[in-house]
Amino acid sequence: MVLVKAKRDELLGPLSAVSGIIERRHTLPILSNVLIERSASALSFLATDIEIQIIASGSIDSAGEAQAVTVGARKLVDILRALPEDAEVTLQRQDKRLLIKAGKSRFALQTLPAEDFPRLARPAGDSARFSLPQKALRRLLGLVQYAMAQQDIRYYLNGLLMVVEEGTLKLVATDGHRLAYAALALEGSLPRQEVIVPRKTVIELGKLLADSEEAVTVELSAAQASFAFGGVGLVSKLVDGKFPDYTRVIPVGHKNKLTIGRDTLRQALLRAAILSNEKFRGVRWVLTDGVLKIVSSNTEQEEAEETIEVEYRGDSLDIGFNVNYLLDVLNNVGGTELECLFGDAASSALMSFPSEAEFKYVVMPMRI
Repeated sequence: MVLVKAKRDELLGPLSAVSGIIERRHTLPILSNVLIERSASALSFLATDIEIQIIASGSIDSAGEAQAVTVGARKLVDILRALPEDAEVTLQRQDKRLLIKAGKSRFALQTLPAEDFPRLARPAGDSARFSLPQKALRRLLGLVQYAMAQQDIRYYLNGLLMVVEEGTLKLVATDGHRLAYAALALEGSLPRQEVIVPRKTVIELGKLLADSEEAVTVELSAAQASFAFGGVGLVSKLVDGKFPDYTRVIPVGHKNKLTIGRDTLRQALLRAAILSNEKFRGVRWVLTDGVLKIVSSNTEQEEAEETIEVEYRGDSLDIGFNVNYLLDVLNNVGGTELECLFGDAASSALMSFPSEAEFKYVVMPMRI
């Protein structure tokens, strides 16, 4: 029974959109599969890892009856990618196998019953639902997601805080050593909602969102976050935990202010990082009136020193930072100028860009 006949890219596009969340090894074999569903005029691909579910749909020209099948996602992606771009592909069910035909090529993949494929249930209760351009959400995620923790025992840090309140969407990420905050005004009156979206979901969402004005509809409830855009629907469970109070982490009242060109600082840090300790990655910032010295050294007694003329009026300071944390913000946030506010050598520094009014980055000092 023919499931669908279509151009290669009409199948590969939606299949690639969903297959990114599929793990290579699963205790449940069906989770390595993708669910392909055919209706009268549409074809959809659905993948899940139990925590996240992605569905991508597309319209098809040929008429056909409703049917569904699950098949190994990675193998199907690899087969389609290996076919010529202009190939006409036929997917056909035969017994417990899916036949893939294109030109003189033939492939047969094992299938599992579609009725056994797990789906995430829609939660009950109130939710905050809003829309914004895909490029706006993609940009907002890019401003903060690099600060998320990875496999931290404090599981609530392995994700991104999303807060909707007072007509504003706020995103916060922290790994306990640095924190990134970004905000965006929303249209309409929305109920307050605060959720922690898992790291894997955030990274996958960043890959799938387009740099376009087309809308993404976001729905945040107490149990789930869902994102719908461009024929793709992503639903994710949430991290159950209490995120740190970011308002207490962002320092206020720091009087020592440094203004420096973003590219000038980035290049100096890249050079200094070459001779920093490979394990601790520390660099010292020595600040005096109008001058910033960046100093690094390693266990082989090798040293690097960069001297930059800057706008700085404040106390003389000698403060250490992990150079990777500094490069992360410079690599992920645009703007020609960086402003840094300092307290003393033991206080966290607050970094911001005049061109990014609703962005803040806090980095803890380290002893060197």
